[in-house]
Amino acid sequence: MELLYASCVGVLVSCGIFLLLRARTFPVVLGLTMISYAVNLFLFSAGRLTINKAVVLGTGTDYADPLPQALVLTAIVIGFAMTAFVVILAIRGRADLGSDHVDGHLVKSAAESKEQK
Repeated sequence: MELLYASCVGVLVSCGIFLLLRARTFPVVLGLTMISYAVNLFLFSAGRLTINKAVVLGTGTDYADPLPQALVLTAIVIGFAMTAFVVILAIRGRADLGSDHVDGHLVKSAAESKEQK
């Protein structure tokens, strides 16, 4: 089970880094979101994945640690809020600059060079 979670974390991180290196705003936002999901999955799997065990029992028994689950739940809420904020920033940047390119100056200089020719 841990191997499956580790593989999923690796795939999510690699896809997230690939999307972070794109030149457009929306893939960068998706890349950040995928990396945050990978971190959430890593934190969740750090709490010892036990199947068919009670969450908390008395002392001396094997139980699943509830702290990583609480951390993941908090991270999901914060990640959703940050994703919504970054999407709004991307929309505003698109409206102001006229392009969704990450480096807005590059787009303006390319447009100016076309106008000069």
